[in-house]
Amino acid sequence: MADPYSTLGVPRSATEKDIKSAYRKLAKELHPDKNKDNPKATERFSEVTRAYDLLSDKDKRAKFDRGEIDADGNPMGPFGGGFGGGAGGFRGNQGGFRHDGGFEGGFGGAAEGIDIGDIFEGLFGGRGGMGGAGMGGAGARRGPPPKGANVSYRLKVPFEDAATRANQRITLSDGKTIDLKLPSGIENGQQMRLSGKGEPGPGGHGDAIVTIEIGTHPFYERDGDNIRLDLPISLSEAVHGAKVKVPTVDGAVMLTVAPGSSSGRTLRLKDRGFSRKDGTRGDQLVTLQIDLPADDPDLKARLDGWADMRNVRSKLGV
Repeated sequence: MADPYSTLGVPRSATEKDIKSAYRKLAKELHPDKNKDNPKATERFSEVTRAYDLLSDKDKRAKFDRGEIDADGNPMGPFGGGFGGGAGGFRGNQGGFRHDGGFEGGFGGAAEGIDIGDIFEGLFGGRGGMGGAGMGGAGARRGPPPKGANVSYRLKVPFEDAATRANQRITLSDGKTIDLKLPSGIENGQQMRLSGKGEPGPGGHGDAIVTIEIGTHPFYERDGDNIRLDLPISLSEAVHGAKVKVPTVDGAVMLTVAPGSSSGRTLRLKDRGFSRKDGTRGDQLVTLQIDLPADDPDLKARLDGWADMRNVRSKLGV
């Protein structure tokens, strides 16, 4: 991937607000829903999203600025990344994720997947010390052979995929890929255990522990099981009413705007939100926002001599 700062068009001194603003602007221009016949725009959208994923993470941004990781989040080791290689060598993965839906994991330190207790158990035959025939005498009882170490992963799931529970194709530390089915009621930070997908051991494979990280979205916002969206409408659509196209995580739908609708009015689209644990889904809450042209002489001429004499702020006590 190209330099993420160049991809978003911001300097290296950009603030978090600058980075978010640049991403929102580009994401709106390049979103696949607006560029269905332009594959280059879709590819550019992916590049912009990957750049934002890196720069919006303070830790990753700092590591990138120090030259510790590359633009894809991979370690920049002295030999071109990681410690991979020969027999008995450690893999170079550090438990990060890739934007393509896969994710990387491995020996990211004891806290990231190596069970130190399992290592000593393999050396000495049990957690209680050097038991068994070696130290405990002929009558000592051995425990069952230890399983391999668990391996921890982080999986970043796009917002829309999390809402619709789209399967995620992931790559494990042994290079094998699997399709992961997301659970109902998925939450940010939720962990999933994949039995037997960890490191091998005398007693079988350990498990893979997958921590879910739900990505942000340029215009959707999660509110419990619901999804909120601010929808711009024109003055004529608000005054006369209209049927307008609205994006949802399941695809665009038509929404009826009643005549005389005001900014701030919220409409509900049933079953267009996140899944609940019981399998049902929340709703999408669409808040109308009237978008007036900045300087339209025709609009000014039409309203010349007319004034709304209502006290529209009376509910505020003024």
